[in-house]
Amino acid sequence: MASSVLGLNSDGEPVGATARLRTESTGQREDDELVRRLRAGDEAAYEDLLSRFQQPVYNLAYRLLNDPGDASDVVQEVFLKVFRNVSHFRRQSSLKTWIYRITVNEAHNQRRWFFRHRSREVGLDDEPEQIHTRNVPDSERSPFDCTFDREKHELIESALGRINPLFREVVVLRDVEDLSYEEIAEVLQISLGTVKSRILRGREALRQELTARLEPQPAWRWAPE
Repeated sequence: MASSVLGLNSDGEPVGATARLRTESTGQREDDELVRRLRAGDEAAYEDLLSRFQQPVYNLAYRLLNDPGDASDVVQEVFLKVFRNVSHFRRQSSLKTWIYRITVNEAHNQRRWFFRHRSREVGLDDEPEQIHTRNVPDSERSPFDCTFDREKHELIESALGRINPLFREVVVLRDVEDLSYEEIAEVLQISLGTVKSRILRGREALRQELTARLEPQPAWRWAPE
């Protein structure tokens, strides 16, 4: 009786923690099996890998680079490196963490290439390409609610693109990808203290960007000469 009241299982462990451990264990087994199949050259395993990670990798790369073309280039490079190096994957981290680390590194390479080359070019059209996504609206929600949510999402995405890339990547990994502090430290190869510091500074930078965008603009007044 006491165990059920306290939310403990028969082993005296918190019920929520037990469920989380079971989920992590299942995920680890799935990762191990996928890696084994990849190393064996199983073509279906490559399809499973792409089906599972291609969209998350693109989403992460896009948020880090704020350019759909660059994000697509990163996706190609990421999976080429995964295919070539899966035999060297030592399983010291999860498969997701390993792939995200490759993605962040490739995004850094793409950004460096941009500042070296494309920043010198003058484009004919400076308008960013729009990403078209199809959302299925909830029948319980009004068109106003759907529009407001879409505009809020676009506002946050735009603000993310304007903050320091070092802060942007930790905020995306934590608040969008929901990685733990430890996983972020593994992805970025930095200390836990640095992760926490960058998250705090990144959230503050994001808050300032959003506040600046949401503040009402002063009304224009005509002054007679």
